[in-house]
Amino acid sequence: MSRICELTGKGRQVGHNVSHANNKTKRLFLPNLQNVTLMSEKLDRSFKFRVSTHGLRSVEHNGGLDNWLLKTSDDNLSPRAVKVKRDLKKAVATAA
Repeated sequence: MSRICELTGKGRQVGHNVSHANNKTKRLFLPNLQNVTLMSEKLDRSFKFRVSTHGLRSVEHNGGLDNWLLKTSDDNLSPRAVKVKRDLKKAVATAA
């Protein structure tokens, strides 16, 4: 399972451990991923995603999963999230 946030696309970063003697060794900075269940109000369903804590705060700030998916471009989303977004757009179009 890859270490990439399904909603924001945030992944690992590469850097250095730097010792007191200024020796540098490679290391990885991994995102803080959590398995969460997010509720879609318009689809009346819940979805399980692997989301970074930063992404989870962003979803809450935007007013929930539905608003987040409609505002976010497909480039950052995982294929599962793009499918949910497509279903959400269909539901919004039929409701209007």
